[in-house]
Amino acid sequence: MSAAEGPLVVGVDSSTQSTKALVVDAGTGEVVASGQAPHTVSAGAGRESDPRQWWDALHEALRQCGDAAREAAAVSIGGQQHGLVTLDEHGEPVRPALLWNDVRSAPQARRLTEEVGGAKFWAERTGSVPAASFTVTKWAWLAENEPEALRATKAVRLPHDYLTERLTGEGTTDRSDASGTGWWASATEGYDEEILARVGLDPALLPRVVRPGEVAGTVRDSHDLPFVKGTLVAGGTGDNAAAALGLGLRPGTPVLSLGTSGTVYAVSKHRPTDPTGTVAGFADAHGDWLPLACTLNCTLAVDRLAALLGLDREAVEPTADLTLLPYLDGERTPNLPNASGLLHGLRHDTTAGQLLQAAYDGAVHSLLGALDLVLDEDADPSAPLLLIGGGARGAAWQQTVRRLSGRPVQIPEAKELVALGAAAQAAGLLTGEDPAAVARRWNTTRGPVLDAVERDDATLARIAGVLSDAAPLLERSPHIG
Repeated sequence: MSAAEGPLVVGVDSSTQSTKALVVDAGTGEVVASGQAPHTVSAGAGRESDPRQWWDALHEALRQCGDAAREAAAVSIGGQQHGLVTLDEHGEPVRPALLWNDVRSAPQARRLTEEVGGAKFWAERTGSVPAASFTVTKWAWLAENEPEALRATKAVRLPHDYLTERLTGEGTTDRSDASGTGWWASATEGYDEEILARVGLDPALLPRVVRPGEVAGTVRDSHDLPFVKGTLVAGGTGDNAAAALGLGLRPGTPVLSLGTSGTVYAVSKHRPTDPTGTVAGFADAHGDWLPLACTLNCTLAVDRLAALLGLDREAVEPTADLTLLPYLDGERTPNLPNASGLLHGLRHDTTAGQLLQAAYDGAVHSLLGALDLVLDEDADPSAPLLLIGGGARGAAWQQTVRRLSGRPVQIPEAKELVALGAAAQAAGLLTGEDPAAVARRWNTTRGPVLDAVERDDATLARIAGVLSDAAPLLERSPHIG
């Protein structure tokens, strides 16, 4: 390990599947140590995790970082969005956390939208129309299905809030993660008392929203993590906002993230209010906005298809007539929470490789369909798409995005952008800089640019046609959980 040019900071990514920790030189952005530990997600009717697993995984990830973590001057937690963490009077989980991809609250999402003002009201008030992923719908589901858990709840947190509070002993969140709850008003940047009253949630149960650049607290000494007591703790943020920081995004630069879920987003100076619900009007972590569209089915769904077919994930073959909508977990974009996968155009001569390519096409089509809605009108339509996430280094994903977008694609060499963005937020506490400016100083977007190719309009039109014809059937399909 080379000598550090600046103080060391720790950035954490507590994602759906695992916790990753990076120890980063705040001066250069060099990653000097890293660690990772897995989580367990239930595979039953819903998607749940015990929050204590996240804490144990943080311990293990930091242990793998060795002595470098002990030298850290600041730490920040990035985490999966939307999850509902309910804590009792002792700060212990009342039940497992309901995760973002738990779609059981789809009926509550529809009911809340209809009964509380309609889609336009929600978009203008909170920036987003409730979907099954949003925390407010999960709270409503809990009230209807587990009232005893509701009565036992003395604090409501998001996943990153839970870990930050275990570090500091103080209940805090940030504006970006708060904006994904459905009970934070983007117009006023505060909790919406009318919505909270309608869902029966006492605002006293919610964490304080820290401002961008504000210290959330310091590390307390009631645990055996490697941090020195008094180490600064940043406000943390949700995973997409953390990745945006990690990329040092400027307004108008489009990002396509290929992970368990797929997302497209860009930083904007304008507060988003999309009444169709396609674009979530999130805040970002440093004072601007982060309009974002998300799909539930991305790399995990395609990998599942590859496994069923007995193929390597790169073993694709061109297809001209086959359409596969890989909605294995229901879907958020388009909003079909009860859907299952659908295959159209299967013939005797169809190959396994063509089936796999069709799964890639279906997943990417959903993301690109929302891209124009995410970007401001003055965004450069020829600017490269920044391709990030676990799938970004896969050749099949790269070529599918290029072919269906018709745009150049840039693949940053920096890995673990959520944890890197959290590290930039921690570094900003020490230097007084905007964390995005820290990341730009670290040159985190450096990486190859793949030239644009002619857009495959025929495939885009075929998928759109199948989706339009099949939508009534998909809405009635049983959810595969």
